[in-house]
Amino acid sequence: MSVVYDVAVVGSGFAGSLLAMIARRQGRSVVLLEKNKHPRFAIGESSTPLSNLLLEDLARRYNLPAIAPLAKLGTWQTAYPELDCGLKRGFTFYHHRFGERTATGPDREDQLLVSASPHDGIADTHWHRAPVDAHFVREARNCGVEYLDEVELNAAVELNASVRLTGKRHGAEIGISARFVVDATGPRGFLHHAFGLAELALPDFPETQGLYTHFRGVHRIEDLTEPGSDEPPYPIDDAAVHHVFDGGWIWVLRFRSGITSAGVAMRKSLAARIQFSEGAPAWERLLECLPTVRDQFADASAIRPFTYAPRLTFRSAVVAGERWAILPSAAGFVDPLLSTGFPLALLGVARLATMMEEHWDTDRFRAELSAYADTTSGELLAAARLIGSLYACMGNFKLFTHLSLIYFAVASYAETARRLEKPHLASAFLLHDHPSLQLRLPQIFRRARSAQGKDETERLCEDILRAIEPVNVAGLGNPERHNWYPVDAEDLLRGAPKLGASREEIARLLDQCDFHGVRRSHGFIRTSV
Repeated sequence: MSVVYDVAVVGSGFAGSLLAMIARRQGRSVVLLEKNKHPRFAIGESSTPLSNLLLEDLARRYNLPAIAPLAKLGTWQTAYPELDCGLKRGFTFYHHRFGERTATGPDREDQLLVSASPHDGIADTHWHRAPVDAHFVREARNCGVEYLDEVELNAAVELNASVRLTGKRHGAEIGISARFVVDATGPRGFLHHAFGLAELALPDFPETQGLYTHFRGVHRIEDLTEPGSDEPPYPIDDAAVHHVFDGGWIWVLRFRSGITSAGVAMRKSLAARIQFSEGAPAWERLLECLPTVRDQFADASAIRPFTYAPRLTFRSAVVAGERWAILPSAAGFVDPLLSTGFPLALLGVARLATMMEEHWDTDRFRAELSAYADTTSGELLAAARLIGSLYACMGNFKLFTHLSLIYFAVASYAETARRLEKPHLASAFLLHDHPSLQLRLPQIFRRARSAQGKDETERLCEDILRAIEPVNVAGLGNPERHNWYPVDAEDLLRGAPKLGASREEIARLLDQCDFHGVRRSHGFIRTSV
């Protein structure tokens, strides 16, 4: 091919396809390259309020009406009832000890439920990535993006005014030139190998491995545990369900088609004992150690072979060059524990989109790329510091729950700030540049990695609640809630001063977001709070 595209995006997952659409909407010539053929299996299936807000903003800003409905369950179901997704009302955590059934006492010491939405209509979603990614590719093509699948790229060469990509397609040599290349191929992806980029460790993070697949016939955990006297803030299984044990955790994400995504991430030493590399037999050995989870999967059958990931974590030493950049999802990976992958990827898409819109063909573009690289690396490290401390405390569930509240506090604060059109209050992911948090959290994470004994745990939990108080607008840590946290409008109203807002501004925001579930149009499901 002799044509030189403005932009080449390598990798057609949802983030790569979305950026390709945006570049085309900006008037660029764009080619989207895929190694495989859609639909194809991909892991990483859980959205969050922040990622939905980012997707909604990008769809509005760049006139992508076919993408906008995916930002919440109600509009998704109305626009694309055939496109498989799951209901995610929040984050459910159960604590397990090997060989014991999970207890559900009145104080719920082995349970944590944190709501992400007040009702189904504006709920988050689990994405069945095979059909959803295929949908993004179709829409990219509809926007005028040139799409080539089954492309085996083997080299990239930086020239004076472009990057030359070479490889094969259907047995024939292929060469593509672009003024700017974006790698959306995932960890240790195309440009990592083509440019021989170095890999860096994640500080204070354990080596971890993964094992996962899709199932049918998975039971609901709420049907296997004794119901309490209180009504939970949402149906326990309509969430990202986390089964946490000392050394690792299992995720369970349910799709409306009856398929369930499930897998396990754990420390390398424990994975070696269970012999993860054996796949299905290793999964069965793990379930034998966790009686409650074993019952949940008693009648389940895998619908595809297990995927074994011998190295989950990844961090690229270089994120951008003069004429190329790597999306956050390809620049690094920490762990799926807190669903950080979607918002990180979408933040990267948004930043690159702004750069191309405002600084294309200017001397400023290179400086913006450098800033993008620094921000991407900084946010990856912020996620690793938090999740690394959680891994250290998986055997101490009280401390684990309090550390988790750090995430939910900063996430709810950031989402609300953005909805109030005050993005300066939450410019960095996990608020890792917030002065008060930056002062306190590093010490908290350090103490968490070595905390021992009840007294030390109690002191650290108290310090965590004090640290998040300036950004806690969700009533997190209230002992009267016994580890069950609903989305409560009164919490947000009380927290208005922390956001530099009035109660009236928060009340208007809640109405705009359909917090009370009163809208009938646009596919919202009418629900009371």
